[in-house]
Amino acid sequence: MNFRIDVDMTPEELRKVLGLPDVAALQDEMIKQIRDQMEAGVEGYDPLTLMKPYISSSVGSMETFQKMLMTMMSGYGGSTGSKTDKKD
Repeated sequence: MNFRIDVDMTPEELRKVLGLPDVAALQDEMIKQIRDQMEAGVEGYDPLTLMKPYISSSVGSMETFQKMLMTMMSGYGGSTGSKTDKKD
């Protein structure tokens, strides 16, 4: 038997459901700093070097998140127990 569940949520709603922190203010601050450095033309400014710590940790976090979701989905799908028909 196959079944599909569609959930219509905004990214903010999903973040709240999963209990993830709201990092919008931090993200806005980081983007502002990056823009300021780009506009100022800081010598030696390398966008890849600046973002490297965030990119590498983001990939690890995404992999961990995907593993968590797969574990949750396999747990819900595989442990329903067996159904038996009882005849009177």
